[in-house]
Amino acid sequence: MVRDDTSAVHGWKWNEEQFGSVVTPVYLSTAYRYLDEEHAMVSDRGKVIKYAREETPTVRALERVIASLEGYDDALVFSSGMASISTLMLRVLEPGCKLIVPLEMYSTTLQLLESLSKKIGFDVIKVWPSADAIIDALEGDDRAVKTVIFLEVMCNPTLKVIDLNRISRVVQDRENTTLVVDNTFTTPILLHPKDYGASATIHSLTKYLAGHNDVIGGAVAASSAVIQDLWDWRRMLGTVMQPLEAYLTIRGIKTLRVRFVKQCENARAIAEYLLDHPKVKDVMYPGLPSSPYHSIANKIFRAKLYGAVVSFVPRGGRDSIIRFLKELKVIAPSPSLGGPESLISIASASAAKYIPPDVREELGIEDTLLRLSVGLEDVNDLVEDLDKAFAKI
Repeated sequence: MVRDDTSAVHGWKWNEEQFGSVVTPVYLSTAYRYLDEEHAMVSDRGKVIKYAREETPTVRALERVIASLEGYDDALVFSSGMASISTLMLRVLEPGCKLIVPLEMYSTTLQLLESLSKKIGFDVIKVWPSADAIIDALEGDDRAVKTVIFLEVMCNPTLKVIDLNRISRVVQDRENTTLVVDNTFTTPILLHPKDYGASATIHSLTKYLAGHNDVIGGAVAASSAVIQDLWDWRRMLGTVMQPLEAYLTIRGIKTLRVRFVKQCENARAIAEYLLDHPKVKDVMYPGLPSSPYHSIANKIFRAKLYGAVVSFVPRGGRDSIIRFLKELKVIAPSPSLGGPESLISIASASAAKYIPPDVREELGIEDTLLRLSVGLEDVNDLVEDLDKAFAKI
């Protein structure tokens, strides 16, 4: 079995291409020659390649890369991160089951899960984003009832880190419990959720894996049995990723490690700079020794890196924050993350928009909390950009 960095570069190869291409071919065709199931091209997982909503060679190549990086049997890719979440949740959730989620995660995800609970008829149990709270919710459950835990390891936007190691020990003892982990912020560089008993791992490929702010996509990595069933859900819902986006994501993944390591290093330097700044009230970053999540991160992360997002609260009100954002020249105000360009957003207007204000307050998501996705620029230029903007408020 090859190591992660080799998988990132070569994991797309699932058959010998006719011309021996060293770069993934892009198959833009919507349809393929097809007479019947017996006379058709078949992918390496036994699916007939006949129509691009179902299976295409370029999309299949990306799925092999993601499965290899996450250590699962297989993977599926989707038209967006939300498409991957919605398709998987429609497959795993059922009437009468229980879904345990943290109070803090991407708020559109929470909005989707609440809407699905009303349509399907299951209970959503929201808890404080910690291993203790999730385990307490589990221990209060009837073991005969199917239970799904869905969480982000590093919560968006305050970067609380949930101790998967402790949750794993409890989940492994419960036959009727499924753990699903969103690994977008941490990436396979920092974490393999499968090592902690996750039945499936989700990614917004839009972020670090594609990595260039030019692709929308999502992925689910899981066992072959889960993927075979989920493949039919994707086919019916039409949530498949398109071939050109799959190609661009494969290209992005080849440089994942070098990009992500540099972004994490830049982020830590920015966090240290902000920690000492007189115009900053609070800094949230698990790489700071003062962070209450530093020890958990050190325990579960595969490298001494702590992600490339830094959240912080400048002093001053909302008008002051808007003025600060307008003064930034290198860092762009924008609601995404994970690309080479540093992006910054007001969390309450983006990632946490659909979390009720009273819950945001409980979680420490102030109206002026800023989420900074640190890019690949020279860190000195980023510091200077922040300094000049701070000088204006």
